[in-house]
Amino acid sequence: MGKKHKSISYAKWGYIFIIPFFVVYAVCTLVPLFSTFLYSFFDYYTTMDFRTIGPNFVGLQNYIDMFTPDRTGAIDLLNYTGNTLLMWVMGAVPQVLFALVLALIFTGIRLRIKGQGFFKTVIYMPNLIMASAFSMLFFTLFSPVGPVNQVLTQITGGDPFLFFSDIWATRSIIAFINFLMWFGNTTILLMAGIMGIDQSLFEASSIDGATSKQTFFKITLPLLIPIIVYVLVTALIGGLQMYDVPQIMTNGKGGVDMTAQTLVMQLNRMIGGVTKNYGKAGALSAYIFIVTGLLSILVFKVTGNSSGKKKAKKGGK
Repeated sequence: MGKKHKSISYAKWGYIFIIPFFVVYAVCTLVPLFSTFLYSFFDYYTTMDFRTIGPNFVGLQNYIDMFTPDRTGAIDLLNYTGNTLLMWVMGAVPQVLFALVLALIFTGIRLRIKGQGFFKTVIYMPNLIMASAFSMLFFTLFSPVGPVNQVLTQITGGDPFLFFSDIWATRSIIAFINFLMWFGNTTILLMAGIMGIDQSLFEASSIDGATSKQTFFKITLPLLIPIIVYVLVTALIGGLQMYDVPQIMTNGKGGVDMTAQTLVMQLNRMIGGVTKNYGKAGALSAYIFIVTGLLSILVFKVTGNSSGKKKAKKGGK
């Protein structure tokens, strides 16, 4: 009788190979995440003379303090949330629309643009540049003695315009930098989504005499919704973590009346100086996590459910 050969369990070796990832993820991500959430229930900070106070359990006091109005009746946390969301919308909405137009142009069968590889590389290049380098470039361009003001003073003959002393100018520059950095990445994703659509659908619509507008709204856009949802959710997550651009553009001061102060900038203030308040920073981190989750669910529900209902209706016919 011949010897029996043991069969190789590929599933077992697959689990063995992915164990290091889960170990590193647990140690470097889950443990810090849990400890951050845990510290939010403690009074834990360092003083100016480097003494550590705590951790002393205070329950929900750190969360209550975040939503407690100041002497003027304003809640700083809500102001910073509004600043972050506003600058994200100012940059993300034009970014998605512009990227969608570019994606349609580059994937259009009728246009047949030559050198698409070159254009893809060019529009993606800003995504490869560090945000700090972009910020320093625009900070120099729009400074009182920068090239933009030199052109403006020569045209108008007046004094230089202080862009970073104006609320909406500062916000607009920050939003434009985020737009410029990420529209290339969004364009590539949307192009991939469009090219993944069955081309026979476009050929059939062309044979039936459908216009470009009808093809876009009846075929391209509905089938592109999953990619658009992914783009919006990832952009939202990145937008709520906005830090480096506004930090550099406002020199870490949050702009005029803190109107460019973001949530992560405030978080950095809590733990980046001599006095480190780990308890309040943990509460703020938990707040950012909850807001990100709720807004992501909202985006998914608004965009995802509409497409799902359409598919369900078609299936019921």
